[in-house]
Amino acid sequence: MCDVRPFCGLRYNLQQVTDLSSVITPPYDVISHTERLSYYRKNPYNIIRLEYGEEQPGDSADNNKYTRAASILDAWLKEEILVREEQPALYITEHSFSYQGTIRSRLGLLARVRLEELDNKGHIRPHEKTAREPAVDRLNLLRACRANLSPIMGLLRTEKGEMVSQLRRLAKGEPTLSATDNQGVNYRLWVIINRAAIDRIAKLFCDRVIYIADGHHRYETALRYKKEQCAARCRCTGDEAFNFVMMSLMDSQDPGLVMLPTHRLVKGLDSDKIAQLEEKLSPYFSMDSLLPPLPTSSDSINSWLYTLEAKGKRGTVLGLYGVHGNSFSMLRLKRNANIQSLMPPEELSLWKKLDVVLLQRIVLREALGIDTLEKEVKHLEYTRDGLEAVSQVNSGACQMAFFLNPTRISSVFDAADAGKRLPQKSTYFYPKTPAGLVINPVWDDV
Repeated sequence: MCDVRPFCGLRYNLQQVTDLSSVITPPYDVISHTERLSYYRKNPYNIIRLEYGEEQPGDSADNNKYTRAASILDAWLKEEILVREEQPALYITEHSFSYQGTIRSRLGLLARVRLEELDNKGHIRPHEKTAREPAVDRLNLLRACRANLSPIMGLLRTEKGEMVSQLRRLAKGEPTLSATDNQGVNYRLWVIINRAAIDRIAKLFCDRVIYIADGHHRYETALRYKKEQCAARCRCTGDEAFNFVMMSLMDSQDPGLVMLPTHRLVKGLDSDKIAQLEEKLSPYFSMDSLLPPLPTSSDSINSWLYTLEAKGKRGTVLGLYGVHGNSFSMLRLKRNANIQSLMPPEELSLWKKLDVVLLQRIVLREALGIDTLEKEVKHLEYTRDGLEAVSQVNSGACQMAFFLNPTRISSVFDAADAGKRLPQKSTYFYPKTPAGLVINPVWDDV
């Protein structure tokens, strides 16, 4: 069973930090360099100083962004900028946001979850591949601060939304705190210390699986840190805080659960590879050009993406920009496409209709030769903004852009249950739970 527990979290002292909106940030991996600087300027107590510190000239093993983060955390505790919850608690969060012209709301649960090895037989299952560099960065930060600064997002698979129903019954009255981020997403948080309520929530996770939706690097980091701590001790009880990691747990049936696509930008390839692309794709895809651009770029992109989504409900399609001037093309998987040779037989039924995998295997690897992690780093960029993707191609910074529909949540479950992992950045759950609402210290021995 999944071991989900309350904890005595660290929260901003609202008597010292009166505007919580000025100190929260998204998780580090979606913050640009420009955004990081703006968060630094926004408030001297912004969580960016812990979550995503700046490198400085002259950094050394004894003085670097990780040691500075640890020193800042220690100072904020001494100054009572951050204060510890007096009793173990679970934290219910509500995310309210605008999506496709309507206001949506999603509930989540911040809790400690016992760490375990990642595989398709355990109670915690991954669905996406990771790169080594971010994991090393997060491990160094965890070693220095000994705290989970932002939560991993986990999905509980339910049939009728049992989790969200129970959270909704508890999230009543005035919240303990609220904040609004730079995108206008509003967050509200309720602190739950009632033991009976905590026990009822924990029972929801008995004999169920938690699927990692976002934060694979941070989970792997926490698991490695746990092993380091156990190896350094003569005896571990299993109840030490480092045996757990902070998660933001969501119900798979929550109507406010939104998945966005992450589009791929290609750069730096030889011109002959671009010229041969249509020919190499012809055995697998038919290519249709959509209507010419509309008066504004945003109108054009919205129209194209709407068409891509509509066509994607009837078959596997990819969007392509940059091959036929300023026209948008649609790649449609042929019914008789022989894709068996491009993937192992045991993976065929799992991947044959999943556009992000077919883009990776057929287009990027087979047709364009981007077939190693090193080449992906060199030749690929990622964006969730269709306008940015087109602008990057139009400016010459990138050669072409591939557009995707959102990955289905059922595909996340299927991949995880089969012990397979989707390509990096296959999923983007929106909005992410920010850093700065609650911090989970992992220095306790009990």
